[in-house]
Amino acid sequence: MMNDGAMARDVEDDLRSYERDGYVVLEHAVDDDTLDRIRSELSPWLGDDAFRGRNDFEGFLSNRVYALLAKAPAIAILVEHPRVMAMLDRLLLPNFLLSANLAINLLPGETAQQFHIDDDFYRVGRPRPPISVSAIWAIDEFTEENGATEVILGSHRWGDEIPGADHAVVKVVMPAGSVVVFAGTLWHRGGANHSDRSRLAITPQYCEPWARQQEQQILSVGPKAAEYSERIQSLLGYSIHPPFMGHVDGLHPLRLLDPQYNSADVGAGKAAADYWSGEGAGLE
Repeated sequence: MMNDGAMARDVEDDLRSYERDGYVVLEHAVDDDTLDRIRSELSPWLGDDAFRGRNDFEGFLSNRVYALLAKAPAIAILVEHPRVMAMLDRLLLPNFLLSANLAINLLPGETAQQFHIDDDFYRVGRPRPPISVSAIWAIDEFTEENGATEVILGSHRWGDEIPGADHAVVKVVMPAGSVVVFAGTLWHRGGANHSDRSRLAITPQYCEPWARQQEQQILSVGPKAAEYSERIQSLLGYSIHPPFMGHVDGLHPLRLLDPQYNSADVGAGKAAADYWSGEGAGLE
């Protein structure tokens, strides 16, 4: 098991690559047993008869599975992976949110997506800092043949520029159990699957705590949220962005999940009071 010092050094290296290129790959971040559990829990929603994309962007030859934490609890291991969380704690504000969380299973013959950026729907001019950070987990190996994610290095710093034929494209080839973490402003796309087998990926996407989530996570996961860690609950939206963004009827949303909720334990009132520099307008 990695000690805290080694983790800190790795995260510093991860952030340097991320800042330079717009993305970083963490190889073998989870083991084969974890991958097997995830495949087993997802299997009822995959296959020829499963839901497929409704347009070329989603992929007419791709299974897309949403509301994952309501269907496959093992995926929580990916959503709150310590090394990814350590990066996000540096890149986003406290109490950042899980914006989207889906499985994408590319079937043989799937075509490449158009290039896009993941936080383009936040209508804020570029160049700018990312409002979201995405992760794509390779449940199956990502190869040049089976549709590995394609990225344009450094494009997270672009302004109004769009991809053209003169921009070099990098295929993010990585072993199963690896994850690519990239800026929401990085131009990228899913590749074409020219192989004879499907290629399964899971993509949690995270956003600033003041930004609207793509997927209504609290509604998607429902009461099952009570079974997850405090970190997952916060990511879903059971948290407050000080002083009171995210409240329910003027109170902290965790009261809806936890009958033993104690505002002192989560520091909700103190966080709001600190925000107001001692004026005391806190939510508990």
